[in-house]
Amino acid sequence: MKAKIFDIQRASFVDGPGIRTTVFFQGCNLRCQWCHNPESWKMQPQLMFFENRCIRCGCCSHLCPQAAVASDGQIDRTRCTVCGACALACPHDARQICGREEETDSLLKIVLRDRAYYEKSGGGLTVSGGECMLQPDALYELLRGAHGAGVSTAVDTAGNVSWTNFEKVLPVTDLFLYDIKCFTPALHERLTGTENARILQNYLRLLGAGKRVIVRIPIVPGYNDIGDEMEQTAAFLRAHAPEKIEPLPYHRLGESKNAALGLPCFKAEIPTKQRMEEITRLFA
Repeated sequence: MKAKIFDIQRASFVDGPGIRTTVFFQGCNLRCQWCHNPESWKMQPQLMFFENRCIRCGCCSHLCPQAAVASDGQIDRTRCTVCGACALACPHDARQICGREEETDSLLKIVLRDRAYYEKSGGGLTVSGGECMLQPDALYELLRGAHGAGVSTAVDTAGNVSWTNFEKVLPVTDLFLYDIKCFTPALHERLTGTENARILQNYLRLLGAGKRVIVRIPIVPGYNDIGDEMEQTAAFLRAHAPEKIEPLPYHRLGESKNAALGLPCFKAEIPTKQRMEEITRLFA
């Protein structure tokens, strides 16, 4: 079975406990303003243009079959078919095609290369995104293969999918990394494009199913930490406690990606050390 992915990271230390291999699935049904992986939003491959790397050599414009690339390197995305000709021609990696299909068996072979590191560190496989739960069949096949080989499995999800998708992968998932981005429904909809009733309901169902859950909360100053938003989130999680809560400070890795995709640039301040300490105490 084939999975649509956009990246694989081996030796990851930030996607669950221990040393992990993280497979990033393509496609997402949220549009978080601060997203650091906007190239994952669509199921189709995306062309990224990093203008600061471009030397204006003209190789791309000469080879583009749709005449979608100007002599100065700029892209007419209304004409671009993401064929990849410009990316192949670019001598400075200013153009990249992000997104591809891979057989789950091939992905599993990559995951199993580092089995010794997982065993020594308590790590394993994490499947992230995008929203990996939008490809439940491929997700199940990959998790089943790893689980059957004795590798610990984790799913990183925002939970905005049907509960039937969760039911499919529950038997082969050891840990869920569960994003709760906002607690107030109206604020969640304003910042992510959808309200959060299903997300919170699925979280409660995971706890009810006895699954291990680590809740991860992005901290984006001026956006999801306004008013008493964090206090409300903390009260909800005290009443429905996960195994662990991880506040994650906003970082700016997504800003250059937005520009490379021709998307509006989102900017926010990085939370101060003092603010992160305050929030960490709130969730303790």
